[in-house]
Amino acid sequence: MPAIPATSVANLRDLGGLPLAGGRTVRPGLVLRSAQLDRLDPAEPAVARLGVRTVVDLRTEGERTARPDRLPAGARAVLADVLADQLSISGLPPAAQLRTLLSNPALAEEHLGGGRVREAFARTYRTFVSGEAARTAYRTLLTALGGPDAGPVLFHCTAGKDRTGWGATVVLSLLGADERTVRTEYLAVNPAVRQAFAPMIEGFTAQGGDPQLALDLIGVVPEYLEAALDEVAVRHGSMEAYVREGLGVPDGTTARIRERLTDPSL
Repeated sequence: MPAIPATSVANLRDLGGLPLAGGRTVRPGLVLRSAQLDRLDPAEPAVARLGVRTVVDLRTEGERTARPDRLPAGARAVLADVLADQLSISGLPPAAQLRTLLSNPALAEEHLGGGRVREAFARTYRTFVSGEAARTAYRTLLTALGGPDAGPVLFHCTAGKDRTGWGATVVLSLLGADERTVRTEYLAVNPAVRQAFAPMIEGFTAQGGDPQLALDLIGVVPEYLEAALDEVAVRHGSMEAYVREGLGVPDGTTARIRERLTDPSL
């Protein structure tokens, strides 16, 4: 799943073309994901031709204030703060502090060394499923995707890997993607985020930092996604039930999402 080659926004991807059950595919150009849009150039050809009409921002208020989005021309913003009620207890630093940790190996080791970074991410991914703010945020995302006048929808967080990654997993699962496709799409962000953070990772390791700790901080690994999927299974039994009961998304909205975002089999 190659990234769209935009220079003003990182990790920009179209879920279109991914395979679904029965020989169907995700319809191109309607559901996109990315990192934050604070440097977006609406006139950049790779951005402008997408025709984005709705931007769903999954970031916290602090993240939005520090780096406000620049919207594509004609797009409306929808706020959907996934971590509004969880960030302080997740064990993870706010995204704005990741650069501080990656510039100070001793501090990173103190707070997240010894495998604690993976434990913290796993806890956070579980809150993507069970947290009240997260349920509201992902309901907002699916409502936007199911809206009759939504147009192409772009959703994002800061790096476009965790909150955004879970959003993509939910959408693809609803559309009928199999486990392999979902996992491959989720992990496909790693080259882009590693490239974006490459100078910081090099500096971190040059100062004696654990390179695996750095990669666990800025990338994604299967066990993060598995924690959220397990939370769905334990609490709801299936993705369908999670969306219907956990998120409170009406079946009619789910049906519209499938109709809008699915290309029929050839």
